[in-house]
Amino acid sequence: MLKTGLDVLIEDHSLQYSGKRLGLLSNQASVDRQLVHGRLSLKRKLGERLCCLFSPQHGFFSEKQDNMIESGHQVDSVTGLPIYSLYGEYRKPTPEMFAELDILLIDLVDVGTRVYTFLYTMAYCMERAAESGKKIVVLDRPNPIGGVRVEGNILHSDCRSFVGLYALPMRHGLTFGELALLINREYEIGADLEVIAMDGWNRSMTFRDTGYPWVSPSPNMPTPETAMVYPGQVIWEGTDVSEGRGTTLPFEFVGAPYWNHGEILEQLQSVDLPGCILRPVVFEPTSGKYVGELCVGFQFHVTDTSTFLPYRTSLALLQAVMRLYPETFRYKQPPYEYEFERLPMDLILGDKKLRVQLEADVSLSRIEAGWQEKLQDFNRNREKYFLYH
Repeated sequence: MLKTGLDVLIEDHSLQYSGKRLGLLSNQASVDRQLVHGRLSLKRKLGERLCCLFSPQHGFFSEKQDNMIESGHQVDSVTGLPIYSLYGEYRKPTPEMFAELDILLIDLVDVGTRVYTFLYTMAYCMERAAESGKKIVVLDRPNPIGGVRVEGNILHSDCRSFVGLYALPMRHGLTFGELALLINREYEIGADLEVIAMDGWNRSMTFRDTGYPWVSPSPNMPTPETAMVYPGQVIWEGTDVSEGRGTTLPFEFVGAPYWNHGEILEQLQSVDLPGCILRPVVFEPTSGKYVGELCVGFQFHVTDTSTFLPYRTSLALLQAVMRLYPETFRYKQPPYEYEFERLPMDLILGDKKLRVQLEADVSLSRIEAGWQEKLQDFNRNREKYFLYH
């Protein structure tokens, strides 16, 4: 039976952190197997020593929707503790916030993809901890899409942003705790860092294999199946194409009013897209892009998680759309995640060259061959930070 880092901390009586004041960075998904929120379990264990809470993008209750919808500081009505927002006026905690604590516990559900801001909120907290002499303790959780496969190009330095600060591939194959260890060392943050590892997780497990309850870490991540397609489907955020926001299946649905099922499927026949079926659908978003308009598109059905390549599949679909509808297809314009000049698609893809290659209709096999050497270097290097096999 899987025990997360939170479960281990609550059950291990030797982990008391005696005399220390603790804060907790978490959100609504930070629950135990019985769906009890971590702040409640920790309050029972630590009493008054749990002194403050922090929230990432989307707010403490994951109530805020899309890009750059900020949340303010508030007071938790259940515990009476202050909640400091790290997606609003500040994305890096201030010295004043950290003055209240000796140790910051971090318990967030990650989704295994470079383009997800929780990772960078953790990194900013590690930076502040290193600057202020405080300790970071990461309560580890599963990578919901597994810890074996890596996929995609490595982020290029000129595309660094709040959706990509480090040279990671789109699918990194690490847990949140392993990511913390890698970033702390490889990027010389130098925080006093401890990871409380899980018990009962191995790298081949997807989230459905764990038997653990899923609670959405962000409003458009309703299921583990959403997380499985997200490393590819997130690219549509940089376009005029609906990524399924405003439907019951965000990221599993993708489409636009100007698409044609038959034309697109014909274009995809020449590309090997294992482990999935793109089922033609028509949907009508209730929010986001194309509100109240019929979108022609597809639902991603993953049939084999061990062979499915989310990034390749979405890039293939993107390239088909660019090829078929050059007069209609458009990129989203800034701002995007507090970047006001650079093209959002470049920040998401992590390399301007990749966008140029897609526009030039370079074959996907050739594009992928171009990033393999750096990807394999990353794949070998990440093993130094493995906590699980």
